[in-house]
Amino acid sequence: MKKLLFVFAINLLVLLSAGRAQTAAPKQLTIEQIFAEGGVTGRAPETIKWSPDGTKVSFVQRDDAGEHGELWYVDAVTGEKKLLASETKLSQLAPPASKIKDEREKERVTRYHVAAYTWSPDSKHLLFDAQGQLWYYSLDTGTAVQLTSSPDASQDPKFSPDGKRLAFVRKHNLYVHPVSGEEGERPLTREEKEKDKDRDRDKDKDKDDNILNGEVDWVYAEELAVRSNFFWSPEGHEIVFLQMDETRVPAYPITDWLPTHPRVEQEKYPKAGDPNPSVRLGVVGSNGGKVRWIRLTDDDDTYVPRFGWIREGWAWAEVLNRKQDVMDLYFIDAKSGRSRKVLTESAPDAWVNVNDDFRILKSGDRFLWTSWRDGHTHIYLYSFNAKDPMAADAKLERQLESGDYEVIEISGVDEASGTVFFTTNKGDPRQEKLFSVKLDGYEMQGISREEGSDAGNYAASFADDGKHFVETHSATLTPPRISVCAPTGPCQKIWEARSVTDYDPIAPKTLEFKADDGTLLYGYLILPRNADAGRKIPIPLIVHIYGGPAGQTVQDSWGGTTALFHQLLANEGFAIFSVDNRGTPNRGKKFSAATRGQSGPVELKDQLTALDQLYTQVPQLDRTRTAIWGWSNGGSMTLYALTHSDRFKAGISVAPVTSWRDYDSIYTERYMGLLKDNASGYDDSIVSSASSLHGSLLLVHGTSDDNVHLQNTIQMTDALIKAGKQFRLMMYPNKTHGIAGPGTRTQLFHMMEDFWLKELK
Repeated sequence: MKKLLFVFAINLLVLLSAGRAQTAAPKQLTIEQIFAEGGVTGRAPETIKWSPDGTKVSFVQRDDAGEHGELWYVDAVTGEKKLLASETKLSQLAPPASKIKDEREKERVTRYHVAAYTWSPDSKHLLFDAQGQLWYYSLDTGTAVQLTSSPDASQDPKFSPDGKRLAFVRKHNLYVHPVSGEEGERPLTREEKEKDKDRDRDKDKDKDDNILNGEVDWVYAEELAVRSNFFWSPEGHEIVFLQMDETRVPAYPITDWLPTHPRVEQEKYPKAGDPNPSVRLGVVGSNGGKVRWIRLTDDDDTYVPRFGWIREGWAWAEVLNRKQDVMDLYFIDAKSGRSRKVLTESAPDAWVNVNDDFRILKSGDRFLWTSWRDGHTHIYLYSFNAKDPMAADAKLERQLESGDYEVIEISGVDEASGTVFFTTNKGDPRQEKLFSVKLDGYEMQGISREEGSDAGNYAASFADDGKHFVETHSATLTPPRISVCAPTGPCQKIWEARSVTDYDPIAPKTLEFKADDGTLLYGYLILPRNADAGRKIPIPLIVHIYGGPAGQTVQDSWGGTTALFHQLLANEGFAIFSVDNRGTPNRGKKFSAATRGQSGPVELKDQLTALDQLYTQVPQLDRTRTAIWGWSNGGSMTLYALTHSDRFKAGISVAPVTSWRDYDSIYTERYMGLLKDNASGYDDSIVSSASSLHGSLLLVHGTSDDNVHLQNTIQMTDALIKAGKQFRLMMYPNKTHGIAGPGTRTQLFHMMEDFWLKELK
């Protein structure tokens, strides 16, 4: 009997131990883990590209530290994974971004996704850009040949259609270089001048530095998402390019304060009301010769955000007026330089969105176009005269789909089957999925593979033939998974982030609110563990805000390091709340344009209205210990909330615009209108309201921010001091808008954590 009791006791201990193991405490998140290289979820593949023949998806995979990487490809049909370039070769051909010492250049490469390599049209060679030096790599032999050795970087390289030549930008000029043979490179625009001792040499150099041939300046890259300003013709005989003249564009001084003698770099940056770069299209023979300049309009104060080729000898261009409420599509005879306006898109009560959705179909007589014209972004099919594109206006054939949702982008086209693939938030503005529709407007259907009730967000990058695509999926508590898929077939996983389930993240509660005009607003709330309505101690609340037209905070997608930081705060007893006010994107024209001509009043009203409804729905939240924080536009809204209401006990504002007179022309005028038409709107700045600051403020900025200039925080600091307001200020030397780097981010977020603990606990 004793033996049986002993055995029973042992078995019971084993069962209890197993139970304890199954209910072991979750891992504890730390700020060091969140912002370490590779982070909690691992380093995602870089430079994912389709081979031109559509059979392979290539990508660079690095270790968590980012120092060691290899180039791989996955077969689109079989899912088989093979090595393209070893770590030894890749370290020379595509060094990691950490090797870039200049913070502004590092952010340019990462922010604008500058490609480390490009496929040759034959799908048998690659071109590597090793920090400005070009290498031609053979997949068959595994050997690389260095094509350029200039001390000046060769940027934005592109293969000719036959793959035998390269075009690239160097020192603001276009060059062509053969990939084999003894013939050297050839300048297509201005030839480099011989060095001399002429007294006007420096003046000539300044003039040359202001003329950009085929090169993209800062404001076009940032606010029009322009990634290239030159393109080969389909048969490779000519190149069409945009010339930008920045002579009249004011410069902003960005100072490196760390050396004994500070270094100042002048950034060309047009602010609201300033002269923009003047632009014109040119066509030049790929073997050189005189440039043929194309005049599209008599208005010199316009933008050319997109252009390209219809077919050999015929080009197209979009022209956007400065107010950004009218965009014209032109067809161009490249030989004569003559042009004709064939379509006009206008939005007098809003703005015209610039995107990459214009697509000439391979049939040569039709194109796709997206428009906000019925209140939501939808896809339209147009036709034109293929023999003489300037013979008549483009003809609208049909609208391919419609409804109370937004087409986020045209993702791909399979012309063989007459199918258009597009990403849309149909069904829920918080979720983006892949759909397809036929060119005849029929058979619209979902393509994304939903996993249970938590559908999440999907993004797709299609091969040129539309037969396969790379799919990226994530959800609120599910880090990204990348796969290669066929629209009607299976998916093969390429990469999957490390799971966060071991940290037992708290699922946000999805919430809905009503603005004062009845508009539906979406939000979420993260409550600390074991928070219930009977809780005696009220819960401090932190509001996370962005609030502007460039992004949503309330989406069913992985939120990265910010989401992990919010989980850490929830584990420390804070509640986290966010709501997308009117003026944020992807809810249709009326919703987005509700804030046009002003910045702050509508956004704050929606935030406070939702906050009041939240307090009613969740009574355990502490109204007296509510704070707010945000970055960039969210930093601006944080300051606006602290100076235009008394509802927040504390706030953290990172890299804010404090006066819209200080921000760039394209973004600001799109939403605020022209300075000459809306001076009072611009004058109503956050700086002018400094004396109304309520609550504790932590203000943060990077000294080399070339996007939202440090000037904004300096002006705010000056106004707060003059108003006798106490606040805290933190500046990060040489850091840009993202204040990037594991050490820097760790220091910043520890400071933020300490601030919340002091002010709210």
